[in-house]
Amino acid sequence: MTIDETFARTFAAEWIAAWNSHDLSQILSHYEDNVELTSPMALKLLGDGTVRGKGALGEYFSIGLKAYSDLKFDLIEVLWGLETLVLVYKNNVRGNKTAEVMRITTAGKIDRIWANYDQ
Repeated sequence: MTIDETFARTFAAEWIAAWNSHDLSQILSHYEDNVELTSPMALKLLGDGTVRGKGALGEYFSIGLKAYSDLKFDLIEVLWGLETLVLVYKNNVRGNKTAEVMRITTAGKIDRIWANYDQ
C-alpha cells in the first residue's frame, strides 16, 4: 500500500472522528491485533511505556475515555511518508499538543504508534 495525501487526510479525519465519538470499537477499528503503542502517558498510568496487543490497547484507551468524558481532539496537521503517518492534534482536556507517529500496514491499519507530547 502506498500512503498518499488522500489516504493520509481521510485516515486522519476518520481517526479523529472515532476518538471524538468516544466509541471504543470505532477507535480500535484503526488498529491491527498485534499493535504496540509507546507513550510517556502509558508509562505514567500503567508503569510500562509500551502497550502490546489490541486487547490491552482497548483497556488503556478505556481508562482515558472514562477519566475524561469530555475528551476531544482537534487535528492540527497530517504528515505522511512511505509507511507512516504523523498526526498532530490538540487535546482539549490537557490543552497540550500531541504528535503520534503511526506505522500503517498494507491493510491500512496501525501496527505501531509512538506518542509524543509538548508537555
